[in-house]
Amino acid sequence: MPKYARLNNIFGWTAFLIAFITYLLTIEETASFWDPGEFIAVAYKLQVPHPPGAPFFLLIYRMFSFFSFGDNLAIAYWMNVGSALFSAFTILFLFWTITLLGRKLFSLGKEEATKEQTYQLMGAGLIGALAYTFTDSFWFSAVEAEVYAMSSFFTAIVIWAFLKWDVIKDPRAENQYMIFIAYLVGLSIGVHLLNLVTIPALALVVYFKKYKNHNLKGGIIAFVLGGIALVIINNIIIPGLPSIAGTMEIFFVNSLGLPFGAGIVCFSILFLGGLVYALVYAHKQRKVIMSTVLICLTFILIGYGSYALIVIRANAEPVINENDPKDIISFVSYLKREQYGYRPLLHGQYFTAEVIDQVEGAPVYAKGEEKYEVVDYQLENIYDPEKTTILPRIYSTQARHVQIYQSKLGLREGEDPTFFDNIYFMLDHQLGHMYWRYFMWNFSGRESDFSDAPFLSIWTSISTDFPEYIKNNKGHNNYFMLPLVLGLIGMFFQAKHDPKSFWLTLMLFLMMGVVLVLYLNSPPVEPRERDYIYVGSFYAFAIWIGFSVLAISRQLARLKKDLVMAGLYATLITIPVPLLMASENWNDHDRSDRFFSVDAARNFLASCAPNAILFTGGDNDTFPLWYVQEVEGFRTDVRVIVLSYFDTDWYVKQMTRPVNESAALDFTLQYNNFKKGTNDVLYITDRLDNLPLPDYLQLLKSDSELLKLSSSRSGSINTVPSRTLSMSIDQEKIENLDIVPEQFRDLRIPDINIRLKGNYVTKGNLMLLDLIATNNWERPIYFNNTSLATIGFDISDHVVMEGLTYRLLPIQKPDNQEELINTDLAYTNVTEKFAFRGMNDPDNYFDDEFRRFTSNHRSVLNSITIALLDEGDLQRAEDIMRLSLEKFPHGAIPYDLASGQAVPLLLELGMEEEAMHIIDEMSSRSVEMLDFYQETGRAMDREASISMQMLRYFIPLLREQGFEEKANQLQQEYERLFGSMDQRMQRR
Repeated sequence: MPKYARLNNIFGWTAFLIAFITYLLTIEETASFWDPGEFIAVAYKLQVPHPPGAPFFLLIYRMFSFFSFGDNLAIAYWMNVGSALFSAFTILFLFWTITLLGRKLFSLGKEEATKEQTYQLMGAGLIGALAYTFTDSFWFSAVEAEVYAMSSFFTAIVIWAFLKWDVIKDPRAENQYMIFIAYLVGLSIGVHLLNLVTIPALALVVYFKKYKNHNLKGGIIAFVLGGIALVIINNIIIPGLPSIAGTMEIFFVNSLGLPFGAGIVCFSILFLGGLVYALVYAHKQRKVIMSTVLICLTFILIGYGSYALIVIRANAEPVINENDPKDIISFVSYLKREQYGYRPLLHGQYFTAEVIDQVEGAPVYAKGEEKYEVVDYQLENIYDPEKTTILPRIYSTQARHVQIYQSKLGLREGEDPTFFDNIYFMLDHQLGHMYWRYFMWNFSGRESDFSDAPFLSIWTSISTDFPEYIKNNKGHNNYFMLPLVLGLIGMFFQAKHDPKSFWLTLMLFLMMGVVLVLYLNSPPVEPRERDYIYVGSFYAFAIWIGFSVLAISRQLARLKKDLVMAGLYATLITIPVPLLMASENWNDHDRSDRFFSVDAARNFLASCAPNAILFTGGDNDTFPLWYVQEVEGFRTDVRVIVLSYFDTDWYVKQMTRPVNESAALDFTLQYNNFKKGTNDVLYITDRLDNLPLPDYLQLLKSDSELLKLSSSRSGSINTVPSRTLSMSIDQEKIENLDIVPEQFRDLRIPDINIRLKGNYVTKGNLMLLDLIATNNWERPIYFNNTSLATIGFDISDHVVMEGLTYRLLPIQKPDNQEELINTDLAYTNVTEKFAFRGMNDPDNYFDDEFRRFTSNHRSVLNSITIALLDEGDLQRAEDIMRLSLEKFPHGAIPYDLASGQAVPLLLELGMEEEAMHIIDEMSSRSVEMLDFYQETGRAMDREASISMQMLRYFIPLLREQGFEEKANQLQQEYERLFGSMDQRMQRR
C-alpha cells in the first residue's frame, strides 16, 4: 500500500476512534426524552413508529439490542451505542472526504502525494473531522438512539462515495460505484430522507467529470437535473409507486369485483416485468447509460424495499402500531405523513386570510368488508386571493402562532401583513432565528441551554459581563468564533484554488441548510429546538474548517519556505480549536448517569392503580412510558392512551383489543360510528339543557335522525344537542368497588354533569366520553396534567391527584378547594414507589427538558404538602418537603417557580433556614437576571417574567413572616428595577 494511502487510513481511523470513545464516554445509558423512547421500543419489538417510519433503522438497531444478552435494562444503552458507532463512522468518512477534496485542490490524480502534501492533507482531515466531532448539534444526536446519527452516516458515505467515483477512470468501475451509491440512497430512505437533499449538489460532481468545458449554464443545468432526480425519488418513487398501486387496487376490487390484493399483484407484475424487460433490452442493445440508470433504479428500489417491514409488522398488530398501515391505502397515507397536515410552500395564504369556499377534491378510501369504501373527500380551502402570496411564510392560524407573527412584525389586531412582512419573517425568523442562530451555536458559541438562547460572538464575549446564572450554565459554550473563522478561511481558500469543489461544498452547505429551511417552512414556534435537522449543513462547513489547515500551511510556507513543516505547524496552530470545542461542550453533552427521563415515566405509571387507563398529552409525555413498558416490562397492566391520537379511527380500534397485561377497552360506539370520515366533528346545538350521556351514545350508535343537522357538503351530520351531558352514578356499585377514599366519601354525588367547551366535540373527545360512560368505574381512569388541560370538556372537579396523575372519581370538589389529593396514596407513591436516580448529583447535566420535568415533580410535592398541612399532618408534610429538597437540590437543579412556591410551606413547617436559602438564591438570581436584561436591552421573556414575579411574591411574604430587613432589601432592588422593567412588561 502506498505511504499516503496507509497514512490516510491510519489518521482516518484515529479520528474515528477519538469520536467513538468520546461518544461512548458521554452516552446516555437509557432512553432519552422525545423520540428515542419510541424508537428504542419499536426497534426492540419491530413495531411501527410514527410516519413516515424508519424500517431499516429499526432492523439495524434491533441487532444492537442483541448485545444486551437478555438484560432488558441494557437494551437502550446498546442502541445508543449504535448511534455512537454510526456517528463515529460519519467522522471517518468526513476525514476521507476532506482528504479527497484536498487531493483535487492539489490536482493529484493517481500519483502519490508528496511528503509536504501528505502532512497538509492529514492535518486538514484531522482538524475538520475533530471539529465536527465536537460540534454541539452533531454530538447531541450521537449519544441517543434517534435516526439522525444513522442518517448522518448515510449522508457522509454517499458524499464520500461520489468523490471516490470522481477519481475512478475505468468506466466499468465507475458504473459499479454508481450502483453502490444508488443502493446506499435506497437504504437511506428507510432511515431518513435528509440524505436525498444532497443529490442536486452531487450532480455537479458528475458534470465536472463528464464535461470538459464548464460554464455557469452547464452547472445550473446539472444542478436542476439533480433536483429532478431528487423529485423522482422523493415524490415519484417513494409515495408515487405505492399510490399507483393503490389506484389499481381500488379499480380492480371496486370496479372489476376482484378480491383484495388483485390490483397490487397486477401492478407488481407489470412494473417488475417492465423493469426486467427494459434491463434486458438495454443489455442486448449495449445501451450502457440506460442500463446503468435502470440498475441504479433497481438498487434504489431494493434499498427502499425495507419498507415492507412496516406493512408486515402492522398486520401483526403490535402494541405500538401508529397509523396501522396494513393495506396499500393506509400505507400511502403513512408515507405521505398526511396526519401532520399541510404547509403551503410556493403559494398560499397569509394568516389573516379567510376561507371563502371549499372545493371537494379526491375521495378518501378505506378498506371495507368487501371493497374499498369512500369515507371522506379531500377538501381544498379557497382563500381570499387578496390575502395570498407566493412563498408564503406567515400562514398558520393557530392563536399562539398569530400572536408571534403580530409581535415580530409589529402588526395590530386585525391588521393585514404585506409581502414585505412575509419576506422579513422568512429572513429574520426562519433563516435568522431557526437556522443561522443554530449555525452560530455550533461554530461561534452558545449563551446557555435556555430555550431560544442566542449565540455568542466575539463582541458579546468581550463586551458582556454575563451574570453568574449564565456563566454557571453548562450550556454556556464560548468558542470565541474560532471555528467560524477557520471555516471562513477554508471557504475562501477553496473558492480561490479549487472553484469546482467549492461550488460542490457550497451547494451541500446550502441544500442541507438554507434550502431545507425554505422547504420545511416551519411555524414560528416549535416544541423544542430543531438544530439537529441542519447537521448536514454543519457537516459541509466542517469541510471548510479542514481546508483552513491548507490555507494556513500555504501562508506559513511562504514565510519559512519549508512546506514539510508548514503542514505540521498549521495543524498545531489549529488543533486548539477542536480541543476548545471539546472542553466547552463536554459538560453539557455528557449524559452518563442520567436516568430521570425513564424514572419520570416510571413515576407516572407508579401513580396508577392496577389495570388502569392513563391518558397522556403528546410525544414527550408518552414515548418514555412506551419505552419502560415495552422494553423494561414495567407496569404493562396500565393502558397508556395518547389523547391526540384518539381522534383517529385506527387508534381507537387498537384500544378494543388486549395488549400485554392490559385488557381491551369497552366502548358503546362501534367501528362504523367512529371510522374515518364519520363523526370527526360534532357541533354543539344547545337544543337541550341536559342530556344523559348513555342515551346520547345510544342515539349516536343507532344513527338517529334526532341528532342530524343538514350540511351543504355531506347531506347531514350528527350533532350534540346539549352542552351538558350527565351520567348517573350507581351508588351501590361504587360502594362494592370501594374506589372512593374514606376522606372523600362525603363528596360523593348521584350524577356527574360534564360541561362541553367550545362549539364542537372532536372524535377524540367523543370516544373519551364513550369510554368514561361505558367503563362505568370498572377500571381506574387517569390523566396526566397535559391531557387534563387539553380535554374538550371540564372534569377537573371530579379528579383526585394520587401522585403525578389525576384519577377520575364519582365525587365533586368543593368550591373552596383548589384540587383534591388522596394524601395517603400520594404520600406512599412518592416516598416508596418514585425513583429519582442521579437528580441530586451536581456533576450531572440536566438540560431544559429535564428541568421542566423536575419542576413538575416539585410542584406535585408542593401540592401534596399543602394537602397534608390542611389535614394537620405536619410530620408527613415535612417529610415531603425534605424529600423535595434532597432529591432536587439547588446545586444540581436550580430553584425554579415551584421552589419559590414552596417557601410559605417551609415557613409554616418551621423550616426557616431552608426557606431563606430558596429566597436568597432565587432573589439574587432574579435581580441579577433583571439587571442583565436591562443592561443589554433584551426583550422580556418567560425566564425574566418569572424573576419579576418572584420578587413581587417574596416581598409581602417576608413582611408577613416578620423578615423586615430582607423584605426592605428586596423592595429597594425591585424599586431600582421597577420603572424600566415594569414599563417594558406593559409595552409587551
